Amino acid sequence: MPDSSRLALITGASAGIGMELARVFAREGHPLVLTARREDRLEQLARELEGAHGIDVRVVAADLTEAEAPVRLFEQLSGEAVDVLVNNAGFGASGRFHELDRRRQLDMIQLNVAALTDLTHLFLGPMVTRGRGSILNVASTAAFQPGPLMAVYYASKAYVLSLSEALAEELSGTGVSVTALCPGPTKSEFQATAEIEETRMAQMLMDAEPVAEAGYRGMASGKRIVIPGLLNKLTAQSHRIGPRNVVTKVVKRINQRQ
Repeated sequence: MPDSSRLALITGASAGIGMELARVFAREGHPLVLTARREDRLEQLARELEGAHGIDVRVVAADLTEAEAPVRLFEQLSGEAVDVLVNNAGFGASGRFHELDRRRQLDMIQLNVAALTDLTHLFLGPMVTRGRGSILNVASTAAFQPGPLMAVYYASKAYVLSLSEALAEELSGTGVSVTALCPGPTKSEFQATAEIEETRMAQMLMDAEPVAEAGYRGMASGKRIVIPGLLNKLTAQSHRIGPRNVVTKVVKRINQRQ
């Protein structure tokens, strides 16, 4: 298990899986830095965690869809040793690629891909220098197959999984681990933001608490990939069970509004 005194930075901590991860890390004794756009929610969560667990919680409001936000965040924390980085911030959008708003899809790539990559690069170097650290990247079971009607979101999560696995191997023997958490559909604000509340996917939701627990345990044990839930494990293997074009058609059906 990781040293509970290690400072953990969690992005997207104001709701859903990010909030539950903050609660798990706090319970395990980690001092925290929580970041998201909604400062009021972060402050409320910080008060809850400090009161319940007697830890230090710092709030840094940031909009990671802004290209320079990761650097600003890193500079704000330059005097502290961040030994755990949790890249959880992300969102999805549902619809035909050519009909969805162009700016919204570019913001999705900026948050799900570019900001995650930038934060990982910024905080990873100091971790390697210190010879210790953990990175938990929140991917998705969407990473394992193409996703018609959520094409950019699925592609972004495939990137997160691929990057995480590659870095985990690169960092072997350095004292730094990288874990990709790949949950399936999870109860959170994600459904409303992505406008998938009327799809079949919205009927397959897992609670955020066990997802966060599985992510923390997997990271703590140095696992490279964590897939919470039996159904999600089977879903992640669907591309091996059936022809890829058939799997893609099934995913399209799941993502269609009813």
